[in-house]
Amino acid sequence: MRVTIGEQPVAGFDETYRLQQERYPAAVPDWQPVHTVYVPADRFSAATVGAWGAEALELAGAHLAAPAVLAEVFDVPLPLAGEVHRRVLAKLAAEPVEDLRVDFEDGYGVRPAAEDGHVLDAAAAVASLHRDGRLPRRWGLRVKSFADGDVSRSVRTLDGFLTALGEVPPGFVVTFPKVLMEDYLGQFVGVLSQLEKALGVSLRFEIQVEAPQTVLFLGPHLASEPRLAAAHFGVFDYTAAIGLPPHEQRLDHPACDHARHVMQTSFAGTGVELSDGSLAASPASSRTEDVHALWRRHAELVRHSLAHGFYQGWDMHPSHLVSRYATVYAFHLARYDAYADRVSAWEQQREAGGGVMDEPATIKTLAAALRRADHALG
Repeated sequence: MRVTIGEQPVAGFDETYRLQQERYPAAVPDWQPVHTVYVPADRFSAATVGAWGAEALELAGAHLAAPAVLAEVFDVPLPLAGEVHRRVLAKLAAEPVEDLRVDFEDGYGVRPAAEDGHVLDAAAAVASLHRDGRLPRRWGLRVKSFADGDVSRSVRTLDGFLTALGEVPPGFVVTFPKVLMEDYLGQFVGVLSQLEKALGVSLRFEIQVEAPQTVLFLGPHLASEPRLAAAHFGVFDYTAAIGLPPHEQRLDHPACDHARHVMQTSFAGTGVELSDGSLAASPASSRTEDVHALWRRHAELVRHSLAHGFYQGWDMHPSHLVSRYATVYAFHLARYDAYADRVSAWEQQREAGGGVMDEPATIKTLAAALRRADHALG
């Protein structure tokens, strides 16, 4: 082939391509927990994980006794309900909590005289769970926000916990809430760096997107910090900050959709995980109709998150474990075989059926969805 300018080097290309590879590794999805359970520090003990699982199982036994009930409550096709029902009960018995945060922020409050003691108690409980093989695969602390003005309390809690714990079991991450100023991120990373050097550990953290100010400075440049593992959306602080009335402070409000889409745009391809927020409600009573009402509402929110590409969310009460797993399992199982057939058809260069004409990007998405489903269902 004849050319005019030949293979001339493009000025600056190598450096730009290096930055692309660094910022957007475009890795296939790794295992990500489907939820994070937040437990106030004063209510956390070595028995917490087991107690949550036992209560969720008890609720399922009392109010979700058969697959037909699950089909009706969670709007799951009856042929699929049996498999979902089986998986939910097995999960609650074997691993009710995939990700745990011991909360020293909003769920805990301001307790200057008591916090040091609760830090030591939390470290002892984590050590006990780890020894017994019952510590969730992902776990950590939520410390107080720098935006509250008491940075020394936030740092002291993290420092005291890690010092008391000594050896840090795998899966640890610290949640950094209410990042109202971008400079707080660099300051917090500085604290983590000091702790790493002093204690000989590696630390990762996640930020909470809880205010419109935070949304304005999100971007792929943040993902260049190797310690940043995830960004979690905080629905109630966010909706309050933008002035929504109390009855509209809900996870499926369009304003929350906007914030989540900015998060997705900012961190797409970077490897930073995303998590949605929570439902701040528990069953109004122990009556079946009230438990079912809670499960239906939570399932609506979980489905909304999944449909918008948020595969993790917060669970604030043992009852949420039932609706979380039921909804997640139904979501993945309903389309698994169809997705697998389309990927197989592409690989075999045959028609997928139904007139579907998949693009390479769609195939990548289908393969990622299957990988994510394997992680969630496994």
